[in-house]
Amino acid sequence: MNIGDASEASGVSAKMIRYYEEIGLVRPASRTASNYRLYGEEEVHRLRFIRRARSLGFSLEETERLLKLWDDKSRASAEVKKVALAHIVDLEEKIAAMKSMVATLTELADCCQGDHRPNCPILADLAGPDARRRGH
Repeated sequence: MNIGDASEASGVSAKMIRYYEEIGLVRPASRTASNYRLYGEEEVHRLRFIRRARSLGFSLEETERLLKLWDDKSRASAEVKKVALAHIVDLEEKIAAMKSMVATLTELADCCQGDHRPNCPILADLAGPDARRRGH
């Protein structure tokens, strides 16, 4: 199948397929005599794997590690679990950071009158203490 067919079958855009080939995440596709890329079921399956890993928030580096583990039939599942558990910790840290951002912005929005006056605690907070000392 050509890149468009592989894109449709895998759910990965043709642009991303080319990018994954460029960075070595997937092997370059074989080519026809007229230099068109050709993909088979194995390549599409690999692209689906990448799409799913990325949809779960795995970085490109983590996805590459998972692909290597997937390719290694002699690997222990404990290695895969280690990658997943480390990713869970990263996600929990990001969630905590985002919750903190929401709390801060909620507090600032609550303090903002939202009227015709120029005073705005949201902008004052973003400008920081130096701006307040300079009279902004």
